[in-house]
Amino acid sequence: MFQRTRFSAWPDAMPYWRLSGYYFFYFAALGALVPFWGPYLQSKGFDALAIGQLMAILVGTKIVAPMLWGHIVDITGRRMPIVRLGALVSAVTFVGVFPADGFWTIAAAMVLFSFFWNASLPQMEAVTFNHLRHRPSGYALIRLWGSVGFILVVAVLGVQLESAHMSIVPVWVLILFVAIWLSTLTVPDSAPAVGGPPTPSLRAVLARPDVVAFLVACFLMQASHGLYYAFYSIHLASAGYSTSAIGALWALGVIAEVLVFLVMRNLLERFGARRVLLWSLAIAVLRWLLIGAFVEVLAVAVFAQCLHAATFGTFHAGAIHLVHQYFRGRTQGRGQALYNSLSFGAGGAVGSLIGGLLWAAQGPTATFGVAAAAAALGFVAAWRWVEKPPAASAVHRHPA
Repeated sequence: MFQRTRFSAWPDAMPYWRLSGYYFFYFAALGALVPFWGPYLQSKGFDALAIGQLMAILVGTKIVAPMLWGHIVDITGRRMPIVRLGALVSAVTFVGVFPADGFWTIAAAMVLFSFFWNASLPQMEAVTFNHLRHRPSGYALIRLWGSVGFILVVAVLGVQLESAHMSIVPVWVLILFVAIWLSTLTVPDSAPAVGGPPTPSLRAVLARPDVVAFLVACFLMQASHGLYYAFYSIHLASAGYSTSAIGALWALGVIAEVLVFLVMRNLLERFGARRVLLWSLAIAVLRWLLIGAFVEVLAVAVFAQCLHAATFGTFHAGAIHLVHQYFRGRTQGRGQALYNSLSFGAGGAVGSLIGGLLWAAQGPTATFGVAAAAAALGFVAAWRWVEKPPAASAVHRHPA
């Protein structure tokens, strides 16, 4: 009944399960990397500064890779070959992690695999929206399967690490990277819709103050998450949580994310993407303050993880909705890439680096306080300058 209600207005050729399969495996791999890569590096003898630098490499390649591939696909109009190539090469180059020993060798391996891994997701986002056509708010019903994959891996791997060595983490990641590549072979390409009014150039879009403010808010939000991704697991471990408990808390946050994705279409149509972003940024301030000061209290830790539904779930769905409205036609691939590069790439890298510098010297309270300040600045930027795109209202009024 639920699927019939939600999907009935979508095109018959909509490859829902094939698209969902890609998101499932992509974010399942993220579920092995994000919570456990920091502890894995710690088990190899790296200190907090080195971990912050290496985690910054992992997300920093998102600054360059998406823009490079986005430019190529906007010229050729073919996205899936780029997605498949990026997925295959990322799996092959990840093998270099296993013999790597020492900071520079593991840094080189991480640069290689993450450069190609980070190239594929923005283009898959564009493919997904092209398949959705006039139903962009239905994106969350596909993206939620990525959250399901993340939950399963983070929970199972967390339990396994109770008795196994951290060296199994890269084994999990490699298997999931191969699964990502196999899933891309099943997804059909989809070109942007043709016809309609001419679209402005990328330079003209980026000259708009509301677009600039939107990208600044995304950068600041993901900078705050960069601290969280790099040091949350380490923070929990130092507070006495077991690896299974750490995995359970990560899974709880993404379960909350899945639940909000189920109602995201209604939230966007009722409140609009701008309000969704503002509430998400405000809640992020509260979340980082709670994690920094009160994570030892289980009830507070649980509550703070439930807020992941807003700080990532509603924020990303609202942001990707605005990207789809701001960047159209020949700017679509580069727009998706720019969003990923500036937010998850530059923002995540800056957050990881700041975390590495602050963690040992100032401690978790100050570190997550900086994360809260970044989210607060993002709120100010979005509240002051971000406006609802003219085309968005037409999408929202489309009959269900």
